[in-house]
Amino acid sequence: MSQVTMRDMLKAGVHFGHQTRYWNPKMGKYIFGARNKIHIINLEKTLPMFNDALRFVEKLAAGKNKIL
Repeated sequence: MSQVTMRDMLKAGVHFGHQTRYWNPKMGKYIFGARNKIHIINLEKTLPMFNDALRFVEKLAAGKNKIL
């Protein structure tokens, strides 16, 4: 099974969010902060959920299920 690390996410730029003026208040708990008018996503919260989703998709693919 694949496992994505925080370093992988940082290299891919996953932590960069939208401009601060376009934010949704519901996302507040997932935003680490802001830099140069861009929100920085909290990867400590993102990483476990991403790996859960990755495992789910791997199970579907292993079972030859359709993924849209």
